[in-house]
Amino acid sequence: MVKLRGAAALAAVVLALSACGSGSDSPSPADSGQPRVLRLWHYESAQSAMGKAWAEAIKKFEASHPNVTVEFEEKSFEQIQKTASMVLNSDEAPDLMEYNKGNATAGLLSKQGLLADLTEETTKRGWDKLLTGGLRTTAMYDDRGVMGSGQWYGIPNYGEFVMVYYNKDLFAKHKVAVPKTFEEFTAALDTFVEAGVTPVANAGAEYPAQQILYQLALTKAQKPWLAAFQSYKGKVDFHGPEFTYGADTFADWVQKGYIAKNSSGLKAEDMGVAFMNGEFPIMISGSWWYGRLASEIKDFDWGHFLFPGATMSPGSSGNLWVVPEKSENKDLAYDFIDITMSKEIQNLLGNSGGVPVAADPAAITDEKSKELIETFNKLTAADGLAFYPDWPAPGYYDVLVAGVQNLINGSKTTSEVLDEIAGPYEDNLADLGF
Repeated sequence: MVKLRGAAALAAVVLALSACGSGSDSPSPADSGQPRVLRLWHYESAQSAMGKAWAEAIKKFEASHPNVTVEFEEKSFEQIQKTASMVLNSDEAPDLMEYNKGNATAGLLSKQGLLADLTEETTKRGWDKLLTGGLRTTAMYDDRGVMGSGQWYGIPNYGEFVMVYYNKDLFAKHKVAVPKTFEEFTAALDTFVEAGVTPVANAGAEYPAQQILYQLALTKAQKPWLAAFQSYKGKVDFHGPEFTYGADTFADWVQKGYIAKNSSGLKAEDMGVAFMNGEFPIMISGSWWYGRLASEIKDFDWGHFLFPGATMSPGSSGNLWVVPEKSENKDLAYDFIDITMSKEIQNLLGNSGGVPVAADPAAITDEKSKELIETFNKLTAADGLAFYPDWPAPGYYDVLVAGVQNLINGSKTTSEVLDEIAGPYEDNLADLGF
């Protein structure tokens, strides 16, 4: 457990920010003079853009709330993913928590009554003015827990998307140009394999492998298919061209040596560290790695590009700040969210390799960060955010992990894997009354 303290010199600035967001001149419980504690959970690494921004937000929060101590506990994505419903239904719930967005996660918790309704605070503090268009899709859920409408149950304050990271030095060594088409991309992968290099870093035990399969499916997908899969606006054929191509091609990549057969048990951290150590020329993963790569890669030059041959990529607003219904310090949680939405924290996020939602564009001066934000803007301008494959059904994340592991191990055919993926999805539709 870590306690982070802010500089007193910043207190006046942050008090002004809090006052602007409060919408009331009446004293809050935070002004009562009694010692209080804000329990905060998130799963961003200290060197990531979000980790740096939230650490600074904690300092500023404590500077503006001198009688409040922030008790921050770092949890892993997996910990929160697997235990959220149980923890939030107990006395162990934190006051504020980072949580995954989507129907199967934040939507499910909202339907279960475990999350506080943030609609009033969102309007009062003006968060709804900052989160427009697709950014608010993942923040709002109806009474069935389906995203896109209803009440506000979470506040995202950054964007994210999946891209292709590449080691420029290895590309140059093997005379590989940045591919512009899917055919050029697979030709590049062949070049690396012929040189005895496994090209794509992977992790089958967590999210990365399933996102690769989904990205491959998206190369054959159109908007109506996406609306059907993610928002239940139509019928999804799991043996149709989209998922069939994704699963078949993923399995083919393993057989061709693009993806290592021993990657089925690896975790995302294993994948990221291996890429940062220069062991792989390519990593297909999210913008949440960007700031960390910028901080930790010292021995080679690197870059990124959107997945060739696809008009859509996995991505959305970032994870959500959610306030558990059992929180006894909701007012403090709202104040903390407000600070993370301030220009100062948003600018820091942007200059640290994140994709801010409310930064001053002129304040983003880091060149790598500018590249990232430009790519995100290009993707969103084309309406190319396709959300994530595990969102449509409760427990779907684990179903997809098992599916891609079976493809990597070759223990099941692609048809068998697609049947297993289809089952829980169809069951969830029936439960929702579709």
